Amino acid sequence: MTAIDDRMTGIFENLEVPEGFKAELIRGEIVMTARPDLAHSLIVEAIVDQVPRSRWHRLQTQDVAFPADASEPQPDLVVIERGAVEGPGRLVPAPAVTLVVEVVSKTSVLRDYRTKRELYAEGAVPVYLIVDPIKGLCVLLTEPTPAGASGAPDYAAERTTKFGEPVPLDLLGVVLDTSEFRTYS
Repeated sequence: MTAIDDRMTGIFENLEVPEGFKAELIRGEIVMTARPDLAHSLIVEAIVDQVPRSRWHRLQTQDVAFPADASEPQPDLVVIERGAVEGPGRLVPAPAVTLVVEVVSKTSVLRDYRTKRELYAEGAVPVYLIVDPIKGLCVLLTEPTPAGASGAPDYAAERTTKFGEPVPLDLLGVVLDTSEFRTYS
């Protein structure tokens, strides 16, 4: 990391986030967004309910560490295998994460589809699920690669399904039922 990255990390760690907002450090930039609306929260809840608690930790409001990249995103859902991370701490290292879920909002489209896609692929997160209530779609990304066709990190496999269609999360042993997912009004 550079001196600027270190300073941004220091500022981020001491940042006082106003009530009703969340803050993320994405590629050295502090991004603040308003808390999600009800449709967003119900989608996350429906996913959490389908990931077996006996094998997986299903964490909301969890920061993920990407040490090589001055980034500490807070995905809408982080799934890690029980026993993969020990001890206290604010950050879960990216290599310990099995699945990240981002539910797209009107202000996060570019970050979720491009910036975080590259970031999660670079961090070798095996499964990235983008749930898009604007379009009524789920985009499942697997097989992270260090450099895609554009030269940037990417995922080699992509599967897009409409809300209401099942989404196979093979690595978790789950077929996600999306019939409860709703679009934004």
